[in-house]
Parts: sequence; C-alpha cells; structure tokens
Amino acid sequence: MVLEVLFENEQFILFNKPAGLSFHSEEGEGFVVKAEKQTGLKLYSVHRLDKMTSGLLILAKSSEDANSITKLFENREIQKFYLAISTRKPKKKQGWIKGDMGSARRGSYKFLKTNDNPAVTQFISAALRTHERFFLLKPHTGKTHQIRVALKSIGSPIAGDMRYAAVEDAKLEERGYLHAYALKFSLEGKEFSFICEPKEGERFVSDECKEALTLWTKPWELFK
Repeated sequence: MVLEVLFENEQFILFNKPAGLSFHSEEGEGFVVKAEKQTGLKLYSVHRLDKMTSGLLILAKSSEDANSITKLFENREIQKFYLAISTRKPKKKQGWIKGDMGSARRGSYKFLKTNDNPAVTQFISAALRTHERFFLLKPHTGKTHQIRVALKSIGSPIAGDMRYAAVEDAKLEERGYLHAYALKFSLEGKEFSFICEPKEGERFVSDECKEALTLWTKPWELFK
C-alpha cells in the first residue's frame, strides 16, 4: 500500500489516509509506521483519525513542529470539516449538536444529559439517493468518536459504522462512511487550506455525491 501524499513542506506532510487502516500499529503496521517507511523520515503525530475514517491527516517532521501544530489543534485554531453518509433520516437537517460525552460499553461513548464540558458539532446536510443523507460537519471540539456519536444522537448513525450503527446494516457496507474532508489554519504566518474528496466507497463516489460536493468546495465559508 502506497500512501497518497497531498502536500509537503519543511514542517509537515499531509496524507490522504485510507479507510480501514489503524492510526497506530495493532495487528499489522499502522498508518504512522507505513508513513515513516514510505518517506524514510521520523514523523510525529499531531492528531489522529479513527480506523474507519479516511482523509486528511498531518504528520510533523520534527518534535518542535509537532508541538506547534498540536497546540493549534488544542487551541481550536485549526478548522476541521468532515463528510459522512447515513442511511437513516435525521431528526434535523442542519444546526448544532451539543452535549457532554461519557463512556459506554466496550469502548464506545454516549451523550449524557449534562452540558458541563460539551462536545460541539455544527452541520449541514443534503439528500443524495433514496435513503441516503449526506452530512458536512464542523467539530468545534475534539472529543473521541464525537462525530460518530453526534450523528447517532440525531437518528442518523454513519453507514458502515460497526460500533454505532446497527451491526446487520453496517456489515453490508464497503466501509464506514466518514471522511476528513478539509483543513484550514495558519502556521507561523502562513495560511493553509486543503480539501480532499473521498475516493473509496460506492456511496462516496456516486454521481449524486460528487454533485453535492460541488456546493461544498469551500466549507469554511459555509459555517458562521
């Protein structure tokens, strides 16, 4: 497997992570190990994506650069945007999903009834084919499984999500339909913005999905 490099400078490399590849090594080599072997460099993680999630993923080239970029993520100075597809109708088609998150069974998470330190996600959506809802999401916080739990909470678990969707439905899908679509940030006075359309999964590469994406080419302009 050759990882797709989308951008590289002296500070970081931006990859398109494939779906189904673990970030850290588990049963086989993880994303970071594969990236280091491919580039011949020691690379440093600054954020991560779940195994089922494809898309934009940054690795820094030094510990100093990693610290700088990690602080941007921690201070919410990097705008992140995700795409997701569900086969279930949502309770609402756009807006905000807010709430505290807590541990559930077997490594899963759930929304609590409190709102003390909430996970915050903003989203819009569009209809695709029959029984398909397409989501563009902007997480304003960085909680584990935040988007996956948020969409489940409005009745639209992500198609193919073996943890949060109905297992019998998820098993029918080629992949989990969550994709890290866009990043926008400033680093040492330089402005960066990237988008990466999904390339894996029949639902993501359908003509209807591609058509919908033509309206979302600058996602940072769609959320106020």
